[in-house]
Amino acid sequence: CDVPVSSRQAFPLPSLPRKQPTVLVVCGPAQNGAIGLVCARHLRIFDYEPTIFYPKRSPDPLYRDFTTQCEKMDIPFLSYLPTEVQLINDAYNAVVDAVLGAEAEAGEGREPCAAILATLKHVRIPIVSLDVPSGWDVEAGSRGGISPDVLVSLSAPKQCARRFVGRQHFVAGRFLPYDVQKKFELNPPEYPGTECVVALRAPR
Repeated sequence: CDVPVSSRQAFPLPSLPRKQPTVLVVCGPAQNGAIGLVCARHLRIFDYEPTIFYPKRSPDPLYRDFTTQCEKMDIPFLSYLPTEVQLINDAYNAVVDAVLGAEAEAGEGREPCAAILATLKHVRIPIVSLDVPSGWDVEAGSRGGISPDVLVSLSAPKQCARRFVGRQHFVAGRFLPYDVQKKFELNPPEYPGTECVVALRAPR
């Protein structure tokens, strides 16, 4: 997962405002949630201290394996997400939004996703969204969804990324197969050196 690489570029450990490098990873029940689980595991490897909120676990065997891997790495799982957003602001340096992604239309109004989005809309710490910010339409953009500080587009930026106004935008798609690039007429950016992610927007 290239989200930790993007996180290290956007939020290097020495720059974090809290002594403990804590990150809250909020996972939904579908594919984006599974990517969030992988992200949490990699964050742990890179010396961050992730905590996972994964209220609706998928029965998919692969997703269960991702969950087990996180548990074996002693990554804590929250039993509930505090509705008092100040508790989140005080405990973590950033939030990784892996709730809905491109599946927004299918799950936005359903629980527990609706309650999660209502809470995340009010947090004051930075949010890193995976692929498509939760609550956004994959093409039209925000319809009252969350407003992330960092967007990590997976494979290629989606149409909605044109409406992203946060401070940094990364794309992770270096190993996208050439036949897929040709099929969707993609024009991937140049990746420097051995990097798997590239910044499309410089920090501001």
